[in-house]
Amino acid sequence: MKNVTRAPFGRTSDDQAVDLLTLHNANGLEIGVMTYGGVIVSIKTPDRNGAFDDIVLGFDDFPSYPAKSRYFGAIIGRYGNRIAGGQFTLDGQTYKLATNNGPNALHGGLKGWDKRIWLAVPFQNTDGVGVTLTYTSADGEEGYPGAVRATVTYTLTDKNQLIVDYHATTDKPTIVNLTQHSYFNLSGTRADDVLAHELLLHADHFTPVDSTLIPTGELASVAGTPFDFRTKRRVGARIEDEHEQIQRGKGYDHNFVLKRNAPGLVPAASMIDPLTGRTLEVATTEPGMQFYSGNFLDGSIQGKGGRRYGKRSGFCFETQHFPDSPHHANFPSTVLRPGDELNSRTIFTFGVTT
Repeated sequence: MKNVTRAPFGRTSDDQAVDLLTLHNANGLEIGVMTYGGVIVSIKTPDRNGAFDDIVLGFDDFPSYPAKSRYFGAIIGRYGNRIAGGQFTLDGQTYKLATNNGPNALHGGLKGWDKRIWLAVPFQNTDGVGVTLTYTSADGEEGYPGAVRATVTYTLTDKNQLIVDYHATTDKPTIVNLTQHSYFNLSGTRADDVLAHELLLHADHFTPVDSTLIPTGELASVAGTPFDFRTKRRVGARIEDEHEQIQRGKGYDHNFVLKRNAPGLVPAASMIDPLTGRTLEVATTEPGMQFYSGNFLDGSIQGKGGRRYGKRSGFCFETQHFPDSPHHANFPSTVLRPGDELNSRTIFTFGVTT
């Protein structure tokens, strides 16, 4: 039955209530979203035999998220991905951020939007069911200028699509780069890693990184490299390659420059799991997508059902503007100014193949 249900899920360390909203479409798909971090807690989809399973990594209880999470399922802001040296300059003024990833700032800081409580309003309309999440980030929060009002809307349609709409405004010039950080394993609980998944990625170029995973500014061709997924290939086929960029990322942890001839939605990637037949297609209005193959998961985190999340047990499709854009004039700008609006859409389509 198509609907949205809501239930208490826990309380934060400062005694804020956390709710879990569960979206159900007419086909039996189910997506769980909590108000803490806008985290997608679960996505239950069928395999080729009609058996449903949860295809995202995470935890069975709320306390595990703040204690153990590697951004599992979260909305990432105010700035997704890395900023070199934990600082940037805008309109002649330099702003200092927390360095929470070696020498760099990562995913919005020590307490980014993934660790904030969002106001959640469920809805049902002709397009589907969903929840609208709203958060206002104060001027100076985590070192970023300007008060930013952000809205993220998750819509689950009867076409088995999850539509993610991002909107943001500011009262001072600032930078904003939003993304969604679910870790997928299309095998559900049937496989411990995603190396047998088959990936098609619509990108002729990627952004190489230095030893701290900051882009060098180059837009490098994928041709002849382990980063060429323009024809379908197993994720694990060249993931241990001696290519310098593979060694630096310990696998794939890179931004891909999506093919684009005009504004609007473009196909970004598709993933197929041969074991279960599940498929995932992504389209986005964003210029790039970080493909992360879960290289830094190491088995130390115990997730759903007591399962240990080992190396490459999940992958992320983080649609985004490019990492470290404030330091690269040749990258699409992430500057947001008063009177302007950030509007972005990403669509995840879940399916099956024989």
